Amino acid sequence: MTKFIDLTLNGISSGAIYAAVALALVLIWRSTRIVNFAQGAMLMFTTFIASAVISSGGSYVLGFVVALASGFVLGAIVERVVVRPVENAPPLNAVILTLGLYTLLVAIAGMIWGNSPRSFPAAFSLHGYTVGGTTLLFTPNDTFIVLVVIFVAALLALLFRRTTLGLRMRASAFAPEVARLLGVRVGRMLTLGWALAAMVGALAGVLVAPSVFLGPNSFDPILIIGFVAAVLGGLDSPPGAVVGGLVLGLATSYVSGYEGDALVPLAALVILMLVLMLRPTGLFAATRERRV
Repeated sequence: MTKFIDLTLNGISSGAIYAAVALALVLIWRSTRIVNFAQGAMLMFTTFIASAVISSGGSYVLGFVVALASGFVLGAIVERVVVRPVENAPPLNAVILTLGLYTLLVAIAGMIWGNSPRSFPAAFSLHGYTVGGTTLLFTPNDTFIVLVVIFVAALLALLFRRTTLGLRMRASAFAPEVARLLGVRVGRMLTLGWALAAMVGALAGVLVAPSVFLGPNSFDPILIIGFVAAVLGGLDSPPGAVVGGLVLGLATSYVSGYEGDALVPLAALVILMLVLMLRPTGLFAATRERRV
């Protein structure tokens, strides 16, 4: 029973990380209708920047803020320089460019910071809570991660459902021509969407970095499972990204704990296949097609 509780708590912690990555993917999809396969490299790059700030004597809070700010700026630059030139081209062109951007960022990070993995500090203690003389595999830092991810998901849901800015971003993604006729600055909305998504990705990088060694390719497995979580919850649903991340976190934790780490990728693949076969739009997608 203790093992089951530990695996459940570990799954919740891991699921919160997957949810943060899924939120970044959902945000870009909702605002630009593009799946960004460079998301893992972008959050890796901003986490390296935060690590450099902390290693130079800055506080964790300063590194945290710098990571978010650099993510916002990086996302805006990527949209303007990489994605904007192919805005009116077939969607596959932008996807291929994000794959190229992934390779470029990994190479640049390796040249600047090297390929040797390094540690990253945590916001709070990594010592598990003690209950009845038993130390649980759930720490104050895990509590911080879960609360932050839920808070960000709530803010994003509020942004898209209750604000004029969110409505403009959605209109720019679904029907840019109509949005322009209504006076929406579509280019600015697309840039803002990428910037916000990269900032959420930077947040995910800082949150997960204490659990893994920071390196140019450290976040690739997390991006893959985060993508599965986004598809599971629905690429149009921030709350779905959180639920999808938690479901994937619990599933992979149970598989890893009872069957071994080698079967974790297979479990994620099976879940993805089942979702695509039974409900391709995701568990929390709208039941009707929206018309703009």
